[in-house]
Amino acid sequence: MVTQSQLLVPTLGPCTIPSPLANRHASKRRFMADDTRVLFEVEYRAGAPIDERSLEKSGPREKIFFEPAKTKAAIVTCGGLCPGINNVIRNLYYTLKANYGVQSVIGIRNGYEGLNPAQGEAPCELTDSMVEHIHHRGGTVLGTSRGPQDPVVTVNFLESMGVDILFTIGGDGTQRGAHAIAAEVTRRGAKIAVVGIPKTIDNDIKFCYQTFGFLTAVAEAEKVIDRAHIEATSMENGVGLVKLMGREAGFIAAAATIASGEVNFTLIPEAPFELAGPRGFLPKLAHRLRERKHAVVVVAEGAGQEHLADGQEEYDASGNRKLDDIGPFLKGKIEAYCREVSLPVGVKYFDPSYFIRSAHADAADSLLTEQLSRHAVHAAMAGKTDMFVGLWHNHTVHVPLALNTGEKKRLETDRDMWAAVLAITGQEDW
Repeated sequence: MVTQSQLLVPTLGPCTIPSPLANRHASKRRFMADDTRVLFEVEYRAGAPIDERSLEKSGPREKIFFEPAKTKAAIVTCGGLCPGINNVIRNLYYTLKANYGVQSVIGIRNGYEGLNPAQGEAPCELTDSMVEHIHHRGGTVLGTSRGPQDPVVTVNFLESMGVDILFTIGGDGTQRGAHAIAAEVTRRGAKIAVVGIPKTIDNDIKFCYQTFGFLTAVAEAEKVIDRAHIEATSMENGVGLVKLMGREAGFIAAAATIASGEVNFTLIPEAPFELAGPRGFLPKLAHRLRERKHAVVVVAEGAGQEHLADGQEEYDASGNRKLDDIGPFLKGKIEAYCREVSLPVGVKYFDPSYFIRSAHADAADSLLTEQLSRHAVHAAMAGKTDMFVGLWHNHTVHVPLALNTGEKKRLETDRDMWAAVLAITGQEDW
């Protein structure tokens, strides 16, 4: 159980410098007090004690820690691509420069490699002309890579460059690295703020209700599902099989299923399924084909790994378990089973993994990236550190990195999203 002490965000010291935001639209400016909180749990039973655990609410502070004219910020993007990364870079830059008057914002090249001078390229100074149009592009203009670097080397480099604030844009592995950097900063008593912006289309960051890029990925996945449905219905016993991203969480598969409304079976990591037997997926699919002559199947990349496991686990540079490819495996199993039961079938397989993650952000994600970026800058300028900006009960909050690292959010199969999937597909709850 999370305790209140675990929800407290570290700071670099007292804030004594008046915020320059007070001079901008002063009559309408609303500053956020440090003791403004967002309840950890908003649901309660009438008459029962209210859970008073809470997270620090984000927003501009009236007094800040860093003097803007003497502040240098750095931005690094790590891990896999995701719609909206360039939006975050752009919004961080403009909030720092135009709103706070920070003099220098640099971009770290190619992920954490760029924080190791022995491996990476030199940073680049961000300018108006460089970031002006990047929000219309997918990917990241700064480049990315996987894997951590020695935090001692990293902090040495940050100090040598005179960096006061480091913004880390990335998922679980990136924020683990950010936490290690913040710990080294604390160990040597340096005054460098480390603030994360959680990034993953899998939407599996704990204490962040929705990560940027997720809705864009769902919208792109919906297009593919619709094409798979067309393929499936254009022949007798046609099956449109779509594999979507989701290593350990089925949020994209579930949300795209709901958005499309054309899916008959959705397979996710959180709901293990049998292939054969009375409740098996393959007999259920064959029954569907005999009754309706077509089917659409959506499978998350991390689903069904128990059917492919060979007893050996490998990991990538970010510490993610390497997965066996469920898509071709499932296609082969469907074709083999239908041959056994004398049911002619045509399986059309779609794997749009990189297609959906390399798109540029849609309107919803553009709004979210602006919100998260702006509040990340507010937190950093106030000396908040070893934290990321999350979305909790539709409020932007400060989340300690120590609370989140090493754990991922999962789709809860006893909650509304999975209930909606079951209602739309008509499948059994495996």
